[in-house]
Amino acid sequence: MQRAAHLLAALSLVAAPLYPPAPYPPAPYPPAPYPVVRPGVALSFPADHGAHPQFRTEWWYVTGWLRTADGENLGFQVTFFRTRPQIDARNPSRFAARQVLFAHVALSDPATGRLLHGERTAREGFGLANAAVGDADVALRGWRLQRAAGAQWQTHVAANGFALTLAMKPTQAPMLQGQGGYSRKGPRPDQASYYYSIPHLQVTGSVQRGDKTVAITGEAWLDREWSSQYLAPDAQGWDWTGINFDDGSALMAFRMRRKGGGTLWAGGALRRADGTTTVLGPDDIHFRPLATWRSAATGAVYPVRQDLSIRTAQGTLHWQLDPLFAAQELDSRASGLPVYWEGAVRTSGGRGYLELTGYDQPLKM
Repeated sequence: MQRAAHLLAALSLVAAPLYPPAPYPPAPYPPAPYPVVRPGVALSFPADHGAHPQFRTEWWYVTGWLRTADGENLGFQVTFFRTRPQIDARNPSRFAARQVLFAHVALSDPATGRLLHGERTAREGFGLANAAVGDADVALRGWRLQRAAGAQWQTHVAANGFALTLAMKPTQAPMLQGQGGYSRKGPRPDQASYYYSIPHLQVTGSVQRGDKTVAITGEAWLDREWSSQYLAPDAQGWDWTGINFDDGSALMAFRMRRKGGGTLWAGGALRRADGTTTVLGPDDIHFRPLATWRSAATGAVYPVRQDLSIRTAQGTLHWQLDPLFAAQELDSRASGLPVYWEGAVRTSGGRGYLELTGYDQPLKM
């Protein structure tokens, strides 16, 4: 869920230089409206692995835990974003920013006690960036995430100080979030996304740190969302987690925090090892901070250790989410993106990621 906030916040800063000068006289046609996310639309695969260029924004978001042959634990994030700026699609200029792509990668390495990260941006076209329709294949200035033959997801990214070359094999079917993939994010029905996850991806590949490359194995989580209206105006930010459990079950939970305190909306799903899924609503999820970490760089205070409880028909379940290490803040202000905490966490019988946004200042769309 990070994904929307820093993408949309970035647009206000990076879109201006991507837009060509307005024609003279001004074009008489208004921009095409964005589609509204509605319930009852069935997701279809492999088509919905691919891009949905008519919607305002979408992302391919992969997080996971890796393990080296020496027993080191590492966390990673690879995220590609696509957005459609609100311009006239009939503009004939090849330089018109009809689609803009962003990518963000990070490695959580306890040996350094901080995140290694990198980001890239480009308008679609000119051989620099592309998000294919029909199946997943997203490329941005040498970085790539695609669904290859045999349904295996592959990515290669190289940033300052590290590189990831990963093959990720699905072991479970896509997990549709919300009502068959329609996931509410706020009080209004249109404050929603189309959303599915693929938990328990089996990972093999390599990690390069400095001049040393090591083989790794691991497990990952893929989130796919596309939307036109994601964040309610009175939302401060969100807490999100995706957890892969050792028994094959999987949990996604989020809460949208209200400006001034409290929870504006919440949702999620618990898929058990036998494949049965419990959809979680706003009254079923509770995040309770247990410990915080203050960033010396930004001053933001994050609840990096949390108790997560969910209410089901069988009773209330609790997990304590503990970070791999505390300093997993991603400060992207230098490139026009916001500040957020995105970190590897472990819990009893499982591992995953925790995302905390809007703790330095309210997110803006």
